[in-house]
Amino acid sequence: MSIRAAVRPDAAAIADIQNWMVRDTLATFTTDLRTVSDVEDWITIGMIWVAEQDGAVLGFARLGPFRAGPGYAASFEHSVCLLPRAQGQGLGRALMGQVEQAAQQAGGHVLIAGISGANPDAIAFHHRLGFDKVGHMPQVGRKAEQWLDLILMQKILSQTLPDSRAKAG
Repeated sequence: MSIRAAVRPDAAAIADIQNWMVRDTLATFTTDLRTVSDVEDWITIGMIWVAEQDGAVLGFARLGPFRAGPGYAASFEHSVCLLPRAQGQGLGRALMGQVEQAAQQAGGHVLIAGISGANPDAIAFHHRLGFDKVGHMPQVGRKAEQWLDLILMQKILSQTLPDSRAKAG
């Protein structure tokens, strides 16, 4: 197993995994399928990693801003997606290690997960990694003819504030 930065040739495999999640699960609220071109754009922007085993991409993780605006600059949101056959093997934990490291290197203070209430395994996974449930928004999503809750979880990455005096020098 290896975790590495995604490259353009990974785009088709990542799109397939994302589209499986969109089509066959309630883990994401979207119904929009991703094209290879969409994923190539993600890769160009960066902050996307794949879990690979025996040359096959079995999952991926993405990191991005939580919200726009300078006040949120130290808050990041992530997503992790693994094929069912790859779950329970430590790939998700390894991807999250990369996500946390990248967030910290980018000056991240908080890492946020928005999780479908229909995905209790993801809630438990994040809890095991030190995330706390900080919000529960009932019935804010709709997919497959049912209302879905959004669970917000977060992990504080650092307890210190940046030293503004260091920039003033």
